[in-house]
Amino acid sequence: MKYVGRLAPSPTGALHLGNIRTFMVAWLRVRSQGGKVVFRMEDLDHPKDKPGAAAAAVEELRWLGFDWDEEFVQSERRDVYRDALAFLCERGLAYPCVCSRRDVECAQSAPHSGEQLYYPGTCRGRFLSWNDAQSWLGGRGTGRTPCWRFKVAEGSMISFDDAFAGHFEQDVSKTLGDFPLARDEGGAGYTLACAVDDALMGITEVVRGDDLLPATPAQILVARALGQWLAEKGMSAARPAFCHVPLVVGPDGRRLAKRHGDTRIAAFREAGRTPEEIIGLLAASCGWAAPGERISLGGLIPRFDLAAIPHRPFVLDSI
Repeated sequence: MKYVGRLAPSPTGALHLGNIRTFMVAWLRVRSQGGKVVFRMEDLDHPKDKPGAAAAAVEELRWLGFDWDEEFVQSERRDVYRDALAFLCERGLAYPCVCSRRDVECAQSAPHSGEQLYYPGTCRGRFLSWNDAQSWLGGRGTGRTPCWRFKVAEGSMISFDDAFAGHFEQDVSKTLGDFPLARDEGGAGYTLACAVDDALMGITEVVRGDDLLPATPAQILVARALGQWLAEKGMSAARPAFCHVPLVVGPDGRRLAKRHGDTRIAAFREAGRTPEEIIGLLAASCGWAAPGERISLGGLIPRFDLAAIPHRPFVLDSI
């Protein structure tokens, strides 16, 4: 089977060195095997999307030497996600939920850290339809809309061998519970959209940052649940393999942010830095180049070695 990978930026902000390092690993993983690169703009997170960020990301990636063979924009694929969500609803695998994030936080039975919260299924069987849930919220003047949640069966243990992180397993019914699928009636959140797109686009392996490793079992559950839906479209229900690599962090050990200085690609361009300098720095952090070496992205193809990447985060002190 031909290797098919993806580059999937989100227009929630400017591309920085952390984004590019992960994209570099993903792109080289494909090109070193003579595979196909799919570019997918994941622009469904509207409140966080920044005007012009999508176009800037495309331009900056091309400036750095990235290319791709197919291109998709998630906001243009809403009908596909709506169809997949309807399939899950018809089979009783999704239901409307009126709980706010504060409600979910208050329902935690143990201290929680990170971005994922456990949801105990408070709204399971509570409403006959989305409209009933919307009416309930409207009657209380909350100004909110329901979300769709995936009904996770008890004992939903997911295990897989990650190409970089190794063996990973998680009982989704105990760690996440009924996780969100969409924030509006016919929409799609990250988990649903990714599961649908990775299947329909024939992605054979997902390469991304290891901060998303805990979210992967939920994506696998959705992909499995959509098996018949995919078969009806003549697509294989086989899920992609996964490869989660370490992030770039600041000296404080936290992921890159404004507090670490300006690490945007745009800022380096304005300062006169070249693509070869930027790629060289990131390649050195992966063990593919000498410190200070300047090299093009394409020049790294024969040097690519996943095993050479350190298993600890790359601490960025300066550039």
